[in-house]
Amino acid sequence: MAAFSEYRRILLEGAAVQVTVDGDELVAGDGRRVKIEDARHLPPVVPSKVIAVHLNHRSRVDEFRIELPQTPTYFHKPTSSLNSHKGAIVRPEGCNWLNYEGEVAIVIGKTARNISPAEAGEYIAGYTVANDYGLHDFRDTDAGSMLRVKGSDTLCPLGPGLVTDWDFHGKRLRTYVNGEVVQDGSTDEMKWDMHYLVADIARTITLYPGDVLLSGTPANSRPVQPGDVVEVEVEGLGRLTNHIVTGPTPIRTDVGAQPTESEEVLSTALGGDWEFRGVRPPKR
Repeated sequence: MAAFSEYRRILLEGAAVQVTVDGDELVAGDGRRVKIEDARHLPPVVPSKVIAVHLNHRSRVDEFRIELPQTPTYFHKPTSSLNSHKGAIVRPEGCNWLNYEGEVAIVIGKTARNISPAEAGEYIAGYTVANDYGLHDFRDTDAGSMLRVKGSDTLCPLGPGLVTDWDFHGKRLRTYVNGEVVQDGSTDEMKWDMHYLVADIARTITLYPGDVLLSGTPANSRPVQPGDVVEVEVEGLGRLTNHIVTGPTPIRTDVGAQPTESEEVLSTALGGDWEFRGVRPPKR
C-alpha cells in the first residue's frame, strides 16, 4: 500500500505555494518552512468546478423522513464560494439560517470522462475535508438550483490539505460547534460511494484535475451564529476549522427575492422536526 501524503496550499510571502506537512511545520519546495499554526491557508486545490450530491448518508435521509431516489442528484457550487482552513464564513446581514454540513470532498487527479466505477479510483488524486454551508434563507427561490443557498461567497471551505492514498471505507466524520459534537457519522452509511459518484458525473461532464465532488453530509445539520467556531474532522484527513461572521452590508432590497422564513426554510434548517420540537435557535 502506498504511503499517505498530504499537500496544502498557503500564502507564503505573497505567493500561493504548495507545501507538505512535516510534523508541526509546512515545507515549501524551495525549503522554506512555516509553523502550521502561523500559516495562512488557501484551498488545497484550484478546481474548475465544485459539484455536490444532495443526499447520500442514510442518517440524513432518515432525519427528513424521505426515501432516496434510485440514483443521486446533484447541484453546483461556483468556485467563487471557495474558502479555506481558518477562513471566515460570512452570513449576510439580514439572513438567519446558515447551516453547517460536514463532508468528505473528492479531488480529481486526471481528466475523467465516460469511466466505470471500477476505474474511477485511478482518476482520484485524493481527498480533503469540506463544509458544505447552506444559506437556507434563500431556499424558497433557489431550492432547485441551490445557487444562492449553497453558492454564496465563502460557503465552500476546503482543507486543511489534500491527502492521497486514503481509503474512504469505514471512516468517521464529526462536526463540532464551539467544541461540542453536533454531527457524528461514517462513510459506511453512504448510499453511493466515492467511485460511484465520480463515474456518474463523468458520464456527461468532463472532470478535470483539481475538480471537487462533495459526497454528502450525515444527520443534524443545524444553523450557526456569528461568533461560532465550526470544525469538521474526518478520520485520516484532518480537521477543517472556520468561524462565522456577519457580513457588513445587508441583502439589497431593490432587486431579487428576499430572505424568507417559510415552513420549507425552517424545516430544512432545523432538520425536518422543528414543528414537533417547537424550538428555534436564537438569532443574533
